[in-house]
Amino acid sequence: MKKLVASILSLAVVAGLGMGVAAYAEEAAAPAEGEHAEGGTPHYPIHHPKNVDWSFAGPFGHYDKGQLQRGLKVYTEVCSACHSMSLVSFRTLEGLGYSEAQVKAFAANYEVQDGPNGDGEMYTRKAVPSDHFPSPYANHEAAAASNNGAAPPDMSLLAKARGVTRGFPQFVFDIFTQYQEGGPDYIYSLLTGYQDAPAGHEVAEGTHYNPYFASAAALAMAPPISDGQVTYDDGAPQTLDQYAKDVSAFLMWAAEPHLEERKRTGFMVMVFLVIFTGLIYLTKKSVYASKEH
Repeated sequence: MKKLVASILSLAVVAGLGMGVAAYAEEAAAPAEGEHAEGGTPHYPIHHPKNVDWSFAGPFGHYDKGQLQRGLKVYTEVCSACHSMSLVSFRTLEGLGYSEAQVKAFAANYEVQDGPNGDGEMYTRKAVPSDHFPSPYANHEAAAASNNGAAPPDMSLLAKARGVTRGFPQFVFDIFTQYQEGGPDYIYSLLTGYQDAPAGHEVAEGTHYNPYFASAAALAMAPPISDGQVTYDDGAPQTLDQYAKDVSAFLMWAAEPHLEERKRTGFMVMVFLVIFTGLIYLTKKSVYASKEH
């Protein structure tokens, strides 16, 4: 039996090493930052996203409520002009530290379509906390028509849907550090990554060079925000860097509002498993203490 277990473990180790070597080989074969793949095909993103020190990172991470409130302000004053957030209801904003009355007042700033009424017609009314953030466009086609044929993505789950794959051996360390901030890192890098195209690099008309964009060297969205564009009331720096961090953190919260609860539950489960393992070990010793080996 012991030999069988040892054989299985050996096979598992060999398989794991094989997967690691294969992943490493694939990563090594991929072009480095700024390089092009064989045949002249570009490899994107040109630069990997920057690693930002987020308060919600790691097994004991938590959201900074002040940062989330600033991020909401950036979204409503800048991003909401083009991007919807249709899966987020106003009442969830209480998780940012707002009172029920504040959420109700905030929702009342928006109008949503409702109906039909008694005459069978749709009508608009002021939003209430149970409503979701309305889209700036009537429909998907209208959004695409207003943005050169490409509708801006909904931001509800953007922080979980975006991100760049990290190769070997980085993904091994990510398992132990519980790295899940690829989306916020990517959004922050994209917002702060606009720059002039390098010499000899042509950018299509109507697009803007950004080496952090995951799909191409340039994108149709112009730099959406700049220093001093949004006024903060808490004394935080009114800079592009701060705006990008705040709205990225807010979008992470929008995509995963129960992150703190999930991490607390995970920690308690790990503590339980450690205690349970100890009890199993002590039980085994007690049962087999008087047995001959």
